[in-house]
Amino acid sequence: MKFLLSLAWKNLFRYGRRTFITAAALAVGIAAYIWMDGWLLGAEKESERNIIWYESGSAKIMDADYAEELKSLPLKHAMENPGAVEAAIADLGLTHTRRIRFAGELFFGEGSLMVQAIAVDPATDERVFRLPETVAEGEYLDGSGTGVAGEAQALIGRWLAQDLGAEVGDLLEIRTRTRYGAFQTIELLVAGILDSPNPVINQGTVFLPLALAEESLQMEGAVTEIALYFPEWQEPEDRMSEIRGALSGFPELSLVGWRELARDYLMIAQAKTAGSSIILLLVFIIAAVGISNTMLMAVYERVREIGMMRAMGMQDGSIRLAFLFEAGGIGLIGSAAGLALGAAVNFYMVRWGIDLGALMGDMEIGYRVHSVFRAAWHPQALVGGLVFGVLASMVV
Repeated sequence: MKFLLSLAWKNLFRYGRRTFITAAALAVGIAAYIWMDGWLLGAEKESERNIIWYESGSAKIMDADYAEELKSLPLKHAMENPGAVEAAIADLGLTHTRRIRFAGELFFGEGSLMVQAIAVDPATDERVFRLPETVAEGEYLDGSGTGVAGEAQALIGRWLAQDLGAEVGDLLEIRTRTRYGAFQTIELLVAGILDSPNPVINQGTVFLPLALAEESLQMEGAVTEIALYFPEWQEPEDRMSEIRGALSGFPELSLVGWRELARDYLMIAQAKTAGSSIILLLVFIIAAVGISNTMLMAVYERVREIGMMRAMGMQDGSIRLAFLFEAGGIGLIGSAAGLALGAAVNFYMVRWGIDLGALMGDMEIGYRVHSVFRAAWHPQALVGGLVFGVLASMVV
C-alpha cells in the first residue's frame, strides 16, 4: 500500500502540467460552490432579520378571522380590547406595540397607487421595529404624530416616493374604507422618507400615526394586531408556547409567528437548497470531464509501464488502485485549492459584501434584502466541498 501511494504521488508530478490544469478546473468549481452557497445563506439570514426588524416582529397577536383573511386586511375583524391582551402577556417580559394595518389607494398629484398603510404608535413602535434607523430624508414621526402646523404626519418608502414623485413636505391622500365600510379620505404630510434594507418597506408601505387611524377608521380603540419582539437567541417555539398559554383566555385571538407571516420568502429559501444542488452537480461534471480525460491519457501513455509492472508480478487490482490514488491526489489538490479560494472570496463577502443597489434599482428578487448583499459562513459547505472533490475524482 505504501508503495502504491508513493507511486501515485510521483506520477502526479511526472505529469505536473496536466495535473495542474485538471486540479485548477476542479478548484474553480469548488470555489464557485462555496461562494454561491455562502451568498445564498447570507441572503437567507439577512432576510430573516429584515423581516423581523422591519416587517413582522417576532410574532403577532391578531383576531383569528383577521389572520385567516390577512391578504385582504379586513378591518371588520379587529381586536376589540388590546389593553386586556397586553395585560395578559405583561409577565412574559415581551416588548410589544399596537398597530392598525389596512389597504388603501394613495393619491399624489395626478398619480395614484394601491398601498399598504400601517398605523403605528410613535412612542412604542421602535421597541419592536427599527424604522427610525431607516429615515433617509426628513424625520421620524414625533410623539403626537403631527407636524408643527398640526398636519398628520406620514412616512413613505423611497421607491414609493420615487414612483409618485413625492418629497418631504408634500401632502398625500389615502382613500380607504372604515371599519364599518364607509369611504374615508385621510390627508397626510410626508414627514420622512425611509430607505429600509427590507424592499417591502421601500416599495408600497405608508406609515401614519395610530391615533389618527383610530379616529379616521372608526376603530374605537380596536387594533388589527399587537406586534411582539423577543431576542433571536431565545428558542422561538418555547416563547410561542408561553404566549399561547397566556392567551388561553382569548379563544378568538390567534398568535402568528414571523415564519407564517413570511410564507413567500420561505418558498425562496427552500428553492435555495435546490440551487445549491445544481451547483454541486456542475462541479461534479467539471470533475468528471477533467479527471476522466486526464486519467484516460495517463493509462494510454503508460501501456509499457503497466506491462512492466505486470511482468514484475503486480496484480491488476494493485495497478487499478495506483491510478485510483493518483486520481484522488488530483482531487485533493484541486479541492484544497478550491477551499482556500472559496474561503477567501467568502471572507470578503461576509466582511464587506457587494453593493448592488445601483444595478438593482427598485427591483425585488424575493429575498428581503436590498442594496448590500453579504454572505455567511457555512462550515458544512466548506467540509462538504473538500470531501466531495476527492470522492468525485476517485469515483470518476
